[in-house]
Amino acid sequence: MSNYSVYEITEDDAQVYVLRDAVRGMEAKIAPQVGNQATALTVHGKPVLWEPYRSAGEWAQHPGAMGGVPFLWPWANRIDGLTYWVNGKRYAINTELGNVRVGPVPTPIHGLLLTAPQWKVVRAEATPEEAVVVSRIELWREPAMMAQFPFANAVTSTYRLKNGYLEVETMVENLSSEPLPVSLGFHPYFQIAGVPRDEWQVHLPAREKYLLNERLIPTGQKAPNPYADPQTLKGVVLDDVFGALERDADGWARFRVTGGQASITVEYGDAYPVAVVWAPAGRPFICFEPMSAPTNAFNAAHDGWFKQLPVVAPGGTWKGVFRIVPERF
Repeated sequence: MSNYSVYEITEDDAQVYVLRDAVRGMEAKIAPQVGNQATALTVHGKPVLWEPYRSAGEWAQHPGAMGGVPFLWPWANRIDGLTYWVNGKRYAINTELGNVRVGPVPTPIHGLLLTAPQWKVVRAEATPEEAVVVSRIELWREPAMMAQFPFANAVTSTYRLKNGYLEVETMVENLSSEPLPVSLGFHPYFQIAGVPRDEWQVHLPAREKYLLNERLIPTGQKAPNPYADPQTLKGVVLDDVFGALERDADGWARFRVTGGQASITVEYGDAYPVAVVWAPAGRPFICFEPMSAPTNAFNAAHDGWFKQLPVVAPGGTWKGVFRIVPERF
């Protein structure tokens, strides 16, 4: 009998798929109707993710809610203002549609899908090697989303529990007649329960950080990574965008937080060359955010200083993978 299993439950009327690894005591909960987020990841009952709500149903009642593993698409992090440039044309954000989070600056943030209910599960199964749930969302079917980002696309997401980690694979299909820029990311929230934040230490494998203006928008300038290795979080607030990630011999860049005996590592595949790290003062979490490009990537590419924005040709596909690896929980 396989140690892996997948089963479906409801939490306050919200559909949840549970991936289990009985041998390692790992369990992940995926809520397709709540932005297809991983709302929980536990090891022997101990939380790996920071969870602000008690159930997926409660989560769904808070549009734009953070915590868990939010998916940031069709743009990750902020856009500098209510317009952006793609393929030499300027496009506008329509705030009256009610599907964009716009701060006072304004800087539209985190895309359109944080709690989107349109995801459909296309496969959920367990094998002797893994437990998997695959979901899909077709943005080209959604007029209010197309109004904000008029490039037809579809996204297929795979959560895979195996070998002691939770892997997140994302595929974006360009269904439009023009090149599709990929400013994509995730915003996972992590905690080490029972260990005070001031005792956590982080490993930040990057050679440089982007300099930000007062609106947290990269200016195009960079500086060397100023943090120690390891860097204690006592008295330290992190809200940084890192580039030039340092990768191990197997090609993965590994960001890590350690507290007591426990650690959580986020492994960045090569499609994620940028890392945002956020650890605000007085909050019991840290975010290691895999990003395909830095904040405000569309406008940075148009301005000419960022030249590595991924672009998918019509009919093509972009793929990115990252992993969450908890140890000694």
